[in-house]
Amino acid sequence: MNSILQLKGQFEHKKNQRGFGSVNLPSGCYVTSEHIFELKSELEGILQRWMKNTLIGGALVSAHYTKVVAKSNRIGCLFQKANEAIRGAKFEEKEENIYHVFTYFLSLDNLREAIRRLAVCGEVVASLDNGKITANQITYLKETKKYNRKDLAFTNFVGVVIDCFYVAKFSIDEDVEYLNEQSIVTIYKTKPKTRDLLENLGIRVFETGIIDETTIYLTPDQFQILKEKAPYLIAMQVRDLAQLDKDDIDICDSSTITIPSPKNEPVVGVIDTLFSKDVYFRDWVEYEQVLDKDIPIENKDYYHGTEVTSIIVDGPSFNPGLDDGCGRFRVKHFGVATHGRFSSFSVLKAIRNAVAANRDIKVWNLSLGSAMEIHKNFISPEAAELDKIQSEFDVIFIVAGTNKPTDGIENMRIGAPADSINSLVVNSVKRNNQPASYKRVGPVLSFFHKPDVSYYGGDIGEKIRVCTPFGEGYVSGTSFAAPWITRKMAFLIYKMGMSREVAKALIIDSAAGWKRRDDQTHSIGYGVVPIKIADILQTANDEIRFFMIGTTDEYETYTYNIPVPTYMDKHPFFARATLCYFPKCSRNQGVDYTDTEMDIHFGRVRETKKGSPEIKSINNNAQGEEGCALYEGPARELYRKWDNIKHISDELKERSRARTKYGAGLWGLSVKTKERQKSLHDKSMQFGVVITLKEMNGVNRIDDFIKLCMVRGWIVNRVEVNVRADIYAKAEENIDFE
Repeated sequence: MNSILQLKGQFEHKKNQRGFGSVNLPSGCYVTSEHIFELKSELEGILQRWMKNTLIGGALVSAHYTKVVAKSNRIGCLFQKANEAIRGAKFEEKEENIYHVFTYFLSLDNLREAIRRLAVCGEVVASLDNGKITANQITYLKETKKYNRKDLAFTNFVGVVIDCFYVAKFSIDEDVEYLNEQSIVTIYKTKPKTRDLLENLGIRVFETGIIDETTIYLTPDQFQILKEKAPYLIAMQVRDLAQLDKDDIDICDSSTITIPSPKNEPVVGVIDTLFSKDVYFRDWVEYEQVLDKDIPIENKDYYHGTEVTSIIVDGPSFNPGLDDGCGRFRVKHFGVATHGRFSSFSVLKAIRNAVAANRDIKVWNLSLGSAMEIHKNFISPEAAELDKIQSEFDVIFIVAGTNKPTDGIENMRIGAPADSINSLVVNSVKRNNQPASYKRVGPVLSFFHKPDVSYYGGDIGEKIRVCTPFGEGYVSGTSFAAPWITRKMAFLIYKMGMSREVAKALIIDSAAGWKRRDDQTHSIGYGVVPIKIADILQTANDEIRFFMIGTTDEYETYTYNIPVPTYMDKHPFFARATLCYFPKCSRNQGVDYTDTEMDIHFGRVRETKKGSPEIKSINNNAQGEEGCALYEGPARELYRKWDNIKHISDELKERSRARTKYGAGLWGLSVKTKERQKSLHDKSMQFGVVITLKEMNGVNRIDDFIKLCMVRGWIVNRVEVNVRADIYAKAEENIDFE
């Protein structure tokens, strides 16, 4: 077996030097004056309504687009500072097609100016042949200078025409669902402060009921008032009292098991139901109960949390078939919920407080999940808070994928917080690697792959053994698959010293392997993670696996300096790569949730016709290349645009030919970064990449690769499992000075 390698070296950085050129309609397309005047009429009706209703100090306007649009195809000229005015985004489905709907908050003057611009554009287009304008006619007007309107510059005229091409209609969208329970509600951000706005509606919200500037906790009566007086303000809402998804648990007579006293093992954070101090491993667990003192507690409230923690601390001792080689872990356990219904709002507060007060804990297990399905068009408040915490505190959550109830529908969507994008979400499989009988499915926001990976969480006839407060038990559920992945993540981060980005990429890459196919059912994710940690940190003799860490200081972060071995002047390798990063996310942007996109290109370096180097990516990714025009829909489908996980891979074929060597035989890695909003983030973001090369003829070329890398200036470190684990143990020993 070959150990994986860490490559340390210099990444280059480059600003985006591509210009956008002159804007125009797509070739062969047109806009009619009739459509322009229809849009004008819709905005006039919207203006009249907001002139009468002055509550929000402006206008909420929803633009229904003709397709899923790229950032460059959103309204850019019709509304002033349009990108800054976006308050939400969702998908609309019609006849099996998906369309973007963006909600904007505009001043009334901005709205009046939009109406004026539409009037001018409509008049100009109406004067043309057949009352429509094409790309050729725009070019003709520009070249002949026959556009002679003084009240609208030509560039603005073209911009408005293009905006009209991509917008189907304007409206004021209003929420129609009613929830007769405590709710967590997000309203659109408008001019008044949220608290002042609600008080003007007769809704008094205390500081303890506010999650952030637009998300609040409302009682049924308060929600009814908001619904009746200002339904247009409601961006999204969910029930607050989440029903914990049920795990299958059998309690048996206890059997004798012992454990040594803890030393300086790594500490994992657990957010769950209560923990029993009567178990044999109690000395390994530091416990904090953060439930309200007025909430009654039953014996049942101790089962789930104790069982989950027993796996993290000592799971292999009573499940030898799942011995992962990771050793034991200490746990800091926070009891935040009972076994039945619980307040998501309270849990959110408890999670943030726990993470903020325990900055040394980098890996957290969360096996609580809602029995209710996630919404198609927005992230749950629980998931959004997890994503925000992970972006702020440099931690990672391992989250259970939630279970389908016995009376649940087929292909039931996962429940919160398993829609967390930054978290590693784990579903369960049987021992034959097929989805568990209680599986629930993704995707999230119609796009993001969730769950991420799967593991063994027990099923009928093959349950997982755990420690309960009253003896041994046999269980099944995603709650008991997630802790096994938590153990692996803790081993990689604490004992191997890896960043969370690399650790996450390694786990996903090991699950995907070479036979990974797109999980069309969205039930297994990228695949099933290997049992042994050694199978993640070692590869077959004919494989070279290495990882790199970089930061995105400019638009492009790249190296053209990876020397892949050759044989008979060709590269006899299959290749795959996995990229992971933790972006900031904006829940109020709806389906356009992640703020940052990292686009990966990995492959051989060749010269362009102009003599400059370029990467021929193994997945033929042409995004960002000169002359490449790719629509948003295909870019998301083919290259996972805006997803924070990228996995690209060759397909293993028996008759594959070695790759042609270009020039010096160097390969390159390029990560291109885009933000949804300009100047959104003022600091660089870290990413981790795991790359695997498989020799087509079964030859071990790792020593050649290491030598070539050292010649090219790379520092190469072998990641030896036992050596690094021993170093960690020595480093954590207490030394007594006489």
